[in-house]
Amino acid sequence: MEASSQKQANTDGKIFLTADWRHLLLVNYEVNPDILAPHVPRGVELDLFGGKCFVSLVGFMFLRTRLLGKLPIPFHTNFEEINLRFYVKRKEGEETRRGVCFLKEIVPRYAIALVARKAYGERYVSHPMSHILDIKNSALAVNGRVVYSWLDEKRHSIGAKCTGNPSYPAAGSQEHFIIEHYFGYVKSPAGQTVEYRVEHPEWRVLSCKEPRVDVDVARTYGPEFVEPLSKTPASVFVAEGSPVTVRQGRILPEAAG
Repeated sequence: MEASSQKQANTDGKIFLTADWRHLLLVNYEVNPDILAPHVPRGVELDLFGGKCFVSLVGFMFLRTRLLGKLPIPFHTNFEEINLRFYVKRKEGEETRRGVCFLKEIVPRYAIALVARKAYGERYVSHPMSHILDIKNSALAVNGRVVYSWLDEKRHSIGAKCTGNPSYPAAGSQEHFIIEHYFGYVKSPAGQTVEYRVEHPEWRVLSCKEPRVDVDVARTYGPEFVEPLSKTPASVFVAEGSPVTVRQGRILPEAAG
């Protein structure tokens, strides 16, 4: 359930899970907002950067996972996730809450997908997955590869090479926009909107080169995404990640009817 960062502690809901999210590869594409309109939950609106709408293919490691912040699930604590997400926002009093919505989330274990679907109504599926991370001294190596893949009837993968040293993204940059979203929003089958908060410190990012996306987009995400995801990405980078806390969700009152 990869969402976004939160710099200050809060008490929005009890803890649903804690985990480490590490080595997040983000491949970002500009997309026509009309493609996303049917997927936007009630009570939120698309969040634009420079007047443009973006989706992101994101692969990362989900580590040390504990439900309710306490309970590890045997054989389900460390695994890969790949998701396709887009960016939304809503007003809560004087606060603008920036969040993400997921078009599909892929994990390697059926039980993980089942829990996420039941708890939040998220669009999780399960397939065998693998990854390649070139690590040196506990960090991603310069010119090291980051690759995440899954297998249904064929193998799909996203990958790139890291360059340079990690640094905090500049305010107002595309990297800052992409990772600085603090909430997840889910459109339920009943038409309700569920909001949940994700907390973690600010992430440093690494630049990338030689991105490679080998995905059957029509098969995985639908034919409407073939054209935008066939373009050269608007940006590609890796976020180092950190421990995260995912809060239990709530139905938005204005979207409950």
